[in-house]
Amino acid sequence: MIGIVNYGAGNIFSLTSALSRLGITYGMINSEEEFDQYSHIIIPGVGHAGAAMDKLNKSGLVDKIRSLTKPVLGICVGMQLLTDHSEEGDATLTNIIPLQTKLFDKELGIKIPHMGWNNVEIKNNLLFEGVENQTQFYFVHSYFIEYNPIFGIATADYGLKYSAAVQKENFYGVQFHPEKSGAAGERLLLNFSNLK
Repeated sequence: MIGIVNYGAGNIFSLTSALSRLGITYGMINSEEEFDQYSHIIIPGVGHAGAAMDKLNKSGLVDKIRSLTKPVLGICVGMQLLTDHSEEGDATLTNIIPLQTKLFDKELGIKIPHMGWNNVEIKNNLLFEGVENQTQFYFVHSYFIEYNPIFGIATADYGLKYSAAVQKENFYGVQFHPEKSGAAGERLLLNFSNLK
């Protein structure tokens, strides 16, 4: 069963709708004790990474999240919260994955935010099992996580190559919204729910 970290920085309706369509049971995590009820954890997030981290700090759940050994998936800003630092609000984040979250540079000749479908280059990883390489996923973001081959399990290109998905041990993150990415996104959520 999936536990969704409910810290007030995620629009979770589309996520819970996707999980329901897939027949995946879920519940909301509001306190440290509730983590034990779930086998898998999702950290959602939309909006401003600095503000989201402030809410997460106020929730008192950060140390518990850092200590988790069960599969964890951060989505969009939830993925960025797993990194060390964000230029958005000059915010120190959880530092679970030692990467930087940076603002896209308008000088690259791109529109910010990056909004819409984009091809994703996939590495061989259980999170993407059954998803074809160069499948399109749906993105909405102005900030990106730098690409690092140690942690990068998928990349996208928007003026530069950046991390579309990352992994460090049991912690996974996706910059795109699987819950808004059709069949491929639903397959990814199903794959996550089956990770050991």
